Amino acid sequence: MGAPLDSGDAILDRQGAYAHWLLRTPLALVMLYHGLDKWLGSGLAGFAEGIGLPFAVAAAVATSEVAAGLCLLIGAIAGDWITRLGAALACPVLLGAIFMVHWGQWHFLPSASHPMGGLEFQVTLLFLATYLLIRGNQT
Repeated sequence: MGAPLDSGDAILDRQGAYAHWLLRTPLALVMLYHGLDKWLGSGLAGFAEGIGLPFAVAAAVATSEVAAGLCLLIGAIAGDWITRLGAALACPVLLGAIFMVHWGQWHFLPSASHPMGGLEFQVTLLFLATYLLIRGNQT
């Protein structure tokens, strides 16, 4: 990882070297879960039909989600560019989710107009991905 935090507190500085896991883990697990669910769970056809995507695009989205999650986890050990690749794969998927599915309602709870909930959660994930895209493995 990058340089220590240099907070003046030895304990905080040691822990700071591992703080990236607090950002990368939830983003990676959400991306993996949603991608694997599309491939193995609810199915690509249902996903594609539900939001009006061609099957090939739905497959690309699911593949990007799985690849993003794996790259984010592996990148912590294998290298900075792999972390950035994972984040770069996550960003367009999250933007698609925001603008194609969740736009128009901020709150994450489902409503009559937004049965899949609003965009609050996806925006948070997008900011995590953007941070990791910019910073990579640097703390």
